[in-house]
Amino acid sequence: MKLRQGQTWKLGDQYIRIVVLERLAVEYKILTDLLVREGTRHHASKKEFCNLIKKATLMSAADLQAQDPTFLP
Repeated sequence: MKLRQGQTWKLGDQYIRIVVLERLAVEYKILTDLLVREGTRHHASKKEFCNLIKKATLMSAADLQAQDPTFLP
């Protein structure tokens, strides 16, 4: 699985969206509601981020469209 900027992952009742993807680091936002789009920003190495999303599921464009009608892939 390749990480890409803008990917959204679902982990429990939270959503994790990649905001900035660099060579060795990831800046991500943890959201509780996709429609509000407010959350806390965090920084982590790619290894730490991959461990975080190990049990998460990647949301497809169709899933995001169903959650947020204003989402454009």
